[in-house]
Formats: sequence, structure tokens, C-alpha cells
Amino acid sequence: MDYELIGITVLWTFLYGYLIVASIDFGAGFFNYYSALTGRGPIVKKVINRYLSPVWEVTNVFLIFFYIGLVGFFPSLAFYYGTALLVPGSIAIILIALRGSYYAFHHYGNRESLWYQFLYGATGLLIPASLSVVLTLSEGGFIDVSGDEVQLNYAELFTSTYAWAVVFLAIVSVLYISASFLTFYAHKAGDSSAFNLLRKYALFWSGPTILASLLVFVSLREHNPDHFQRMLDMSWLFGLSLLFFAGAVYLIWKKKRLGVSFILVMLQFAAAFYGYGASHLPYVLYPYVTIYTSFTNDTMALALILAFIAGLMLLVPSLYLLMRLFLFDNDYVKGKK
Repeated sequence: MDYELIGITVLWTFLYGYLIVASIDFGAGFFNYYSALTGRGPIVKKVINRYLSPVWEVTNVFLIFFYIGLVGFFPSLAFYYGTALLVPGSIAIILIALRGSYYAFHHYGNRESLWYQFLYGATGLLIPASLSVVLTLSEGGFIDVSGDEVQLNYAELFTSTYAWAVVFLAIVSVLYISASFLTFYAHKAGDSSAFNLLRKYALFWSGPTILASLLVFVSLREHNPDHFQRMLDMSWLFGLSLLFFAGAVYLIWKKKRLGVSFILVMLQFAAAFYGYGASHLPYVLYPYVTIYTSFTNDTMALALILAFIAGLMLLVPSLYLLMRLFLFDNDYVKGKK
């Protein structure tokens, strides 16, 4: 049995789950602050709060599973990423802690503050930007290894077109995914004012999302030609992603079948995300770590795979029940309970 491919696929699935669930949360924070700043806060506040109240505690479960599994399946990654991600990782942890403080003060303290909303909105953009550094580093060229010492080349990182393209894509994707879901959610709630405003957000951020994707492609061609060529070999997946994108934007534009439109958004990112991941193989960290040379032993691998599949089978039904009992319950969505 090819444990390596099964393990990386399970990990990638957890990361994709985090991409979708966290993006809705992060984008909601930005839209909440931006709307409050422009005097339109009351329009979207109810819809955003109804979504966040039952969901925010479970958002980071996917991320925790991913990072634990990454080190569990590929122990040597701790050597490379442990030092290289010391500063970016610490920044991400601080930002997540600040975001948690907003939840505590806002949801449990019943205090309205534009400063708290600013923290909520700013961290919603800065967290995905800081976490995207992991994918950037995986392309190689940013980590210097000398014997037992690993150093992150900050000069190369901050002057890299590819690195900034990935940050740009991470931010605009968060806003596009979130706006698309919240548009559907506002429509289901029967809140026409919030729906019209969030629909404009979704349509607006759809353009930068495609632009950022193209920038990542172009900059990757210069940064890592081998990976770029492998992506071209799987171009059908990225073409499929573009078709899903066109379908989602069309439905939002026409105000039709908004639940289907968000499913198309999820499929859009699934096709691109798995296409990127598959074309990156066999490397986990180019050129130092591959899924074959740095994989854990078979016994540990089997135990981790079973544990993570069990976790996924527990997490997905739990999210489904959460949605059925709260998010998509007709009375809850409309604010009746």
C-alpha cells in the first residue's frame, strides 16, 4: 500500500477544509469592520453574527490536524520548518490569539468597539497572509541549509515576486470565498439589504481572485520552472477550476441558485488546490523533503492514517450537524432563535 500518497492526500484534505471554513470566518471579519467603518455595519452585522456564533470555536481544528500530521508523517520537516517558520509562525500565533480576544470580548462581553472590530478585520487578512508563507517556502529558494543550521533568507523572501503573489492570492481568495458564502446566507435569511451589499462584495472580489491566480502562475514560472511545467501537465484541472468560477459568478450575478453558486466556489478552489498539490509532488519542501525520502515508518504511517481518517469522519458529520441544527435552521437563520 502506498502510505505516502494516502498520507499526503489526507493532510491536503484537512488543509482544504481549513481553507474553506477559515476563509468564511476571516472574510467575515474584514466585511464586518469595513461595513462598520463606512456606516453600513447594521446591514451585515446580524448575518455575520448569526454565522459566527456557532462556528468560530471549531475553525482551527482543521489547521491543528494539518500541522500535527505534517510533522507526524514527515518528521524531518521539523528540522527545516522549525527554524525557518519561527518568526512567521510566531506572528500567526499572536494574530490568532488577538482574534480569539475579539471573540471573547465581543461575543461574551457584549461590548461594541470599533477597535475590537478593527482587530477582527485586520487579523482576518493578516493570518492567511502569514500562513501562506508555508506554501511559499515549500517551492524552495528561501531556506539556506549549512550543516545543522537552517536559516530563512528574509531578503530573498521579501523581494520575491512569487512570495507577494501568493500573499495577494491568499488575501483576495479569503474575501471572495467569504463574500460568496455570506451572500448565499443572507439570501437564505431573507435579509435583502445584507444580500444586496454582500453580493456586490462577492462580484467585486471575484476579479482580483482570478488576477492573483494568474500572477501566481506567471511568477512560479520564473521561481520554480519544474513545478510550473508539472502544473501545465495538469492544466485540465485548472481549466475546470476556471469553469466552476465562471458558473459561480454567473449565478451570483443573476441572483439564482445561490447555494449551488457557493458549491461551485468550493469546487473551483478544490480543483485548483488539489491540482497545485498534485503537481508539487513528490516534493513537500523543494528540494530537501519528498514524500518518499522523509516519510515516517510504515507502522507509524498506518496508525496516523487511521487516526486522521477517523478524525475526518468525526469532524465532517459534526460540521454537518452544526449546520443543520444552527446555521441552516430556518428559525435560526432568520433570527427567530
